[in-house]
Amino acid sequence: MPLSHMALSSGRSIELTELRVSTAYGGMLEGYPCRRINDMKVSGLLFQAEHAFSFAPVHLVPPARAYPDQTVGAFGPVEVLPSVACIGVFGSTAVDPELDVALHRSALVVAWFQATPEIPSGQDADPALRGIRWDELAQDYEL
Repeated sequence: MPLSHMALSSGRSIELTELRVSTAYGGMLEGYPCRRINDMKVSGLLFQAEHAFSFAPVHLVPPARAYPDQTVGAFGPVEVLPSVACIGVFGSTAVDPELDVALHRSALVVAWFQATPEIPSGQDADPALRGIRWDELAQDYEL
């Protein structure tokens, strides 16, 4: 049973079957969020997704980056990512229309950042997440 169903902008329905959620800045003991730190956070999330779920392709939804003030420190201006880092395993019907719908599905692992720890669902999910180009990114597999 899926955690949620989501409608992509393309009209395709996908199911979220697994979700890993963590704080974007967990473990940050010194410094402040800046481009260099955030680039490492984004790369780290992608690395985690690729190694935890090697059975399917991984896609990163580029995170929004906010600049809450004009403070410039030793590492440049303050730059903030959304506070929740997510890795989700999504499934849907097969991409290839020639495949038997009873025997084939498609899968995609997605890494993204969001503002709250809520499970994305329906048409209320973040537009960037709903904009995934499933037919180009997902991989078909046989049940």
